[in-house]
Amino acid sequence: MLSKISVMGLLQALMVLNTATATLLARRQSSCNTPENRACWVDGFDINTDWETNTPLTGRTVNYTLVLEQFENYTSPDGSFKHDAMLFNRSYPGPTITADWGDWINVTVVNKLKYNGTSIHWHGIRMLNNNINDGVNGVTECPIPPNGTKSYVFLAQQYGTTWYHSHHSSQYGNGVFGPLVINGPASANYDVDLGPFPINDWYNDSADRILSRLQRPNQVPPSANNTFFNGTNVDPSDFTKGKYAKVVLTPGLKHRLRLINPSVDYTFTFSIVGHNFTVISNDLVPLNTTNQNTTLSSIFLGIGQRYDIIIQGKSEEEIAAEEGNGNYWINATQPTNNVCGTSQNPYPAAILTYDYPNATDQLPIVEGLKPDDLRCEDTTDFKPVVQRDIPRSAFNISPSNTLSVNLTPNDNNTQVFWTVNNTGLNVIWEKPILEFVRENSTSWPAEENLLEIPAESEWSFWLIENESVLPHPMHLHGHDFVVIGRSPAYSNPTRPEFEFQHFDPVVDTPNLNFTNPTRRDATMLPGKGWLIVAFQNDNPGAWLFHCHIAWHASMGLSVQFLERKNEISKAMNLTLIEDNCKAWQTYVDTNPPWHPKNDSGI
Repeated sequence: MLSKISVMGLLQALMVLNTATATLLARRQSSCNTPENRACWVDGFDINTDWETNTPLTGRTVNYTLVLEQFENYTSPDGSFKHDAMLFNRSYPGPTITADWGDWINVTVVNKLKYNGTSIHWHGIRMLNNNINDGVNGVTECPIPPNGTKSYVFLAQQYGTTWYHSHHSSQYGNGVFGPLVINGPASANYDVDLGPFPINDWYNDSADRILSRLQRPNQVPPSANNTFFNGTNVDPSDFTKGKYAKVVLTPGLKHRLRLINPSVDYTFTFSIVGHNFTVISNDLVPLNTTNQNTTLSSIFLGIGQRYDIIIQGKSEEEIAAEEGNGNYWINATQPTNNVCGTSQNPYPAAILTYDYPNATDQLPIVEGLKPDDLRCEDTTDFKPVVQRDIPRSAFNISPSNTLSVNLTPNDNNTQVFWTVNNTGLNVIWEKPILEFVRENSTSWPAEENLLEIPAESEWSFWLIENESVLPHPMHLHGHDFVVIGRSPAYSNPTRPEFEFQHFDPVVDTPNLNFTNPTRRDATMLPGKGWLIVAFQNDNPGAWLFHCHIAWHASMGLSVQFLERKNEISKAMNLTLIEDNCKAWQTYVDTNPPWHPKNDSGI
């Protein structure tokens, strides 16, 4: 009935689709998506539905307005410092955007910043035939100027947990982000949805000042001043300031918690003292929980990654028998070798508590579970519910689809860049790539790092080799990718410390996985190692593939995939980007001094 939905990104088109389909779709029945049956959603749509080809249009559009403002004397959530911050609707994090699977989402962004443009990206959202709403200035649009407004319209084609954030330089490090939750079926049952739980680094200095220092040679990223759980924590130097975040459980019930890592430089291992949990989704991909072990005591989260987990609440009898009076530490810990970002809070923690008569906040400050992976490598290989098998016969690695990552100085050694194949990304805010496409021009500069995917290819395979010791959380727009393989982890005894592991086609190809490999939109590129990902070429547009360490993205670590170039203008109305580009150009021409572009722009 509903298949291969084409997203036009136009409200007029939405209404036509919604009117035609709303009467055909049964609303959720009382026996569907209950605590005893989370796998179903509405008639004909459940956890086994392939959302890439079938989406239950609801006939509903949910509307949100996000007002972005700058605060010059914002008190940090831990009460430790006053400094500049940029916030949506005066909240940190920004408001949670919530929709149901099959809704249209319409978000109006009002930019009230004094000197900064902005563009808002909807992290992990498919945006099928809707590249103009991906929210990347210099790629899919011009920045929204101060006092400007832009509406983003997109289909909730997927379901699960994600987030939205600025894609204007390193701006989201100043607070420009928030959760995005799309309700849908689940691969395991639960009683209570606790909502999103972002865990991220916090800096008392502004993101742009930190970036300007890191652009000089031989600079080391600063330690975060704190680690926040759901937007709060105590001041690590004065526990009387700020407050711990709390996650409240009911004894005996199963609780869904939606983990998000929206950091700029901080990766960590998540754990809860005294509790295991079951992972039911990574990024926006439901996981098979019956034919693999997804029940863990800890899990690694790279920047941009999300995990939906289910925590089984202890019984009152179990709680009464344990020390702690119904309170347990939630920990986000790091190795001590400084390759995953660092925090001045040595024991970043929140509190899991039960609504139990003898509960108290009096818990000892103890170090959390030490990460097993000392190199911040993502070694999780969960299998999705909906299986994708990749044609082994199509696999090919050559110089044309190999991306080499390195830290590179300029000619006079005054500035450093993170480069891909010796070039650091540098977009043009005033002329995004979609404007080149609209003009049928291919005269974009080499610094756009634009890689055109052959129109006839069904799958793209990409080998990324990392010459630096630092791992990189790599995120792809417009697609989920499958992880075909990666270099051996440093914990592997056959791998010497810091020795560069090149991909060896003879040795490594037999070990690649083409049968329902892990599928997501963010994973770790190992330090001094390699990663192979693949995705289907079925979404016309210009899509970023970039490191999600904010400093690295701003210093150039990104490429753009130009996909189905000749179909882009047919799939969406590119003239819709013109008004905002004219507004941005007017701002640049008539409002000096405006905030200059001094980095990659994304």
